[in-house]
Amino acid sequence: MLRVLITGSSGQIGTNLGLALQKRGDQVSGIDIRPNTWTDAIPTRILDLSKAQPEDIANGPVDVVVHLAAYAKVFELVEHPDRAFDNIRMMYPVLEYCRQREVPIIFGSSREVYGDIQHHITEETAADFVVAESPYSASKIAGEAMVYSYGECYSLPYLVYRFSNVYGRFDNDLERMERVIPLFIRKIASNEPIVVFGRDKVLDFTFVDDTVAGLMLGIDALVGGRVKNTTFNLSYGQGSTLVDVVNIVSLALGCKPQAKYEPARPGEIMRYVGDISKARQLLGYQPRVPLSEGLPRTIDWWKECGKL
Repeated sequence: MLRVLITGSSGQIGTNLGLALQKRGDQVSGIDIRPNTWTDAIPTRILDLSKAQPEDIANGPVDVVVHLAAYAKVFELVEHPDRAFDNIRMMYPVLEYCRQREVPIIFGSSREVYGDIQHHITEETAADFVVAESPYSASKIAGEAMVYSYGECYSLPYLVYRFSNVYGRFDNDLERMERVIPLFIRKIASNEPIVVFGRDKVLDFTFVDDTVAGLMLGIDALVGGRVKNTTFNLSYGQGSTLVDVVNIVSLALGCKPQAKYEPARPGEIMRYVGDISKARQLLGYQPRVPLSEGLPRTIDWWKECGKL
């Protein structure tokens, strides 16, 4: 049994990860700035990490910290750049806790660190840490840099995961934020018009079960000492357009979309497909849910929750 601390445990990835770890018998504790609106099964301390100290992080022993806490919507941080600086401030108490207690850390980064590049498939070394496309991407670049520096200066074992457009269960908290897939599902189901920012965007959408599976493989490998101080793309490994999303959602709902197409907004990435070969090779990661299956499963979950 592992003792796993998840920051951002009330978010989509944190909630799914916490429940999956508990299901296999691990002891999970969480930290978040807000209560979990989906489940009370994950013991969660309400704490603003941007104002916390290292001694605030955990009361008892921990085998690994999974740091997911962040303001995570790109355009929201264009409008509110102070939240990007909060993302950076959150790193200090978590990294210092891990350094002082010699606890390995997994950091949830983003494909946003690559910027708006035109490679068809992006492998880990292609990140350009000179050009940041948005305050959000800058906050993730800074977060990665801090993790790498702690690994170099203090021999802190780490893994960095670059997530890509994660969707699925526990992702329609409308009062906090609304990402593109929940927005499209809700509006198409209600016969409301939608605005698609960037008809030609090609993105690598990742069903949350695949994300959680990759994280759990990394937790076991890091704690077991088999893999450390490595950065992974964690995605499905295949590109899809926003038009694909609209069409699959519409077909699954049996509704005709009312879509208006506008240019992409400032800070938004136009193309990203992750090279996941390193995660396959070192972790045995094997994503199993394509967009054509994941979106109908997401819609079924919405219906089960009474949201549609």
